[in-house]
Amino acid sequence: MASLSLLSIFLFFSLISSSISQQPSPPKGLLIDCGATISSTIEDRIWQADTDYITTGTSKTLNASDLLPTLSTIRSFPLTKNPQKYCYNVPVFRKAKYLIRTSYYYGGINGRDLPPVFDQIVDGTIWSIVNTTEDYVKGFSSYYEGVFVAKGKTMSVCIGVNSYTDSDPFISALEFVILGDSVYNSTDFKTYGLSLIARNSFGYQGSLIKYPDDPFDRYWQPFGDNNSIIQSTRNMSVSGFWNLPPSKVFDTEMTSDKVAPMELQWPSVSLPNTIYYIALYFADNRNLVVGQSSVFNISLNGINYYHNLNVTPTGVAIFATRWPLSGVTKITLTPTAGSDVGPMINAGEIFNVLLLGGTTATRDVIALEKVRDSFQKPPLDWNGDPCLPRQYSWTGVTCSEGPRIRVVKLNMMSMGLSGSISDGIANLTALTDIFLGNNNLSGPIPDLSSLRRLQSLHLENNQFSGEIPRSLGTIVSLRELFIQNNNLTGQVPDNLTGKPGLNFT
Repeated sequence: MASLSLLSIFLFFSLISSSISQQPSPPKGLLIDCGATISSTIEDRIWQADTDYITTGTSKTLNASDLLPTLSTIRSFPLTKNPQKYCYNVPVFRKAKYLIRTSYYYGGINGRDLPPVFDQIVDGTIWSIVNTTEDYVKGFSSYYEGVFVAKGKTMSVCIGVNSYTDSDPFISALEFVILGDSVYNSTDFKTYGLSLIARNSFGYQGSLIKYPDDPFDRYWQPFGDNNSIIQSTRNMSVSGFWNLPPSKVFDTEMTSDKVAPMELQWPSVSLPNTIYYIALYFADNRNLVVGQSSVFNISLNGINYYHNLNVTPTGVAIFATRWPLSGVTKITLTPTAGSDVGPMINAGEIFNVLLLGGTTATRDVIALEKVRDSFQKPPLDWNGDPCLPRQYSWTGVTCSEGPRIRVVKLNMMSMGLSGSISDGIANLTALTDIFLGNNNLSGPIPDLSSLRRLQSLHLENNQFSGEIPRSLGTIVSLRELFIQNNNLTGQVPDNLTGKPGLNFT
C-alpha cells in the first residue's frame, strides 16, 4: 500500500434550493453517430454522421429493430496482423476539459458469437481495453467514459487492433462533452487523465441518471445491496458541490438502521493494482431532531479515508485524487462515539488515474500530415498521433526515445504509393533515413537541405522528374543517395559527384 501522503481530500457544502430547478441547457460538445450516413436529432440533441471525422473503416447497419438509434449503425475496421490504429480526429477547444464517451454494441456483425476485444486510445495514450463480451451476452450495450484536457485544436480517439483481437473491431458512438471548470479540477490534467471505473447512485433502483438530470450527461448507474434505503424528493442546489453531481442522486440514500458500522463492496468489480480518484457524496435525508448528529469515519479496505465526517441535509462531498487500491474494495462507514444515527451515503465515483503517454512534437505532426496529404492512398493508420502509443506508431514511421518525441525514419519501400512528396517533409528535421523506393511517386524532389541529420535517401524506382537538387550535396551527413530509375533530367551536381563518403547511385 502506497503512502497516505498521496491523499488529498476536500470538502464542499451545498445549500437547499427554495426554487424548482429548470430544464438545463443541453451539454456543449460534439455527438458522433458512428457509421451513420446522415445527421439526426435524438432527444433534442444533434448527432453528426461520422464521415467528417474519419477516413477509414466501413459503415454497417445492424439487423435489429429495437436498438437505440445510435446503436443501430457501427463503423467497422479491418483486422490486421500487426498492431494498427484507426482514428477519429475531432475539433476541440484548446485547454478545454472533455468527458469522452465511447459506446459499443456488437450485434453479431462479424458473423461470430462473441465480440472482438481491442484497445481504445486517446491521442498518444492507451485509454483502456474494450471488452464488451459480458454485456453482449446479457443483451446490453457497453460504454466507456474518460476525462481529458485538449492540448491542441484537435483530439484523436482511436480503435487499436492488438494481439488479442480476433475479428474486425468496431465502434457505435463517440461523444465529446465540455465539462465545467470545477469538475474534477484537482487532477493535474497536463500529466494525467481519468478513466471511469464506476459512477453510482446508492439506494437508487430506477433507470440510468443522465441528461437532463446531469448537466454534463454523465451516466449514474443504480446501486443497491442489503443495506437499508431511504427515498425522498428534495429540491437541492448542487452549485456548491465539488464536481456538481445531479441533485437526483440525493433523492435516495443507503443507510444503516442501527448506530453501527455499515459496509458495502464498491465498486462491484475487482480493481487492478494502481492509483484511483475517488469521490463520495452525502446529504442526510433523515428527519433528525434538534441536537441529533450523524458523524462517522470512512475507511477503504481498513485504511482511514476520512475521519469524523459530519453529514447534514445541506450536503458534503469528499474526494481523494490519488488513492492506491487493488482487488475487491470495501467501504466501511463507522459511527463515532456519541453519534445519534447510523451512517449513510448517496453517491460515488471512482476513476483510474491514467498517466498520459505524451505526444509527438507538433512540428513533426504537421509535417507528416502534409506528407500524408500529398500521397495517394497513404497507409490507413496514418491518423492520430504518429509515434504514440509506441506499439501503434504509424506504418513506416520510426520515432526517437526520450521526453521530446521526434520522427527519425520513414521506411515506406514498396508500399504502392503514388502522388508526390510534399515540401513539408523538409520540416522533419530529426530525420536520419528516408526510404521511399519502389513506389510510383512523381513530381520533383523537394529541397531537403534542412535535414542536417539525413544519412540515407532512397528514392529509386519511382517517377520523379526535374533536375537533381543541388541542395542534396550540402547535407554533410548524407552517406547513401539512391535515385536511379526515375525521370530525372539535367546534369548531376558536382557537389554530389565529388562528395567524399557518399554511396551515390
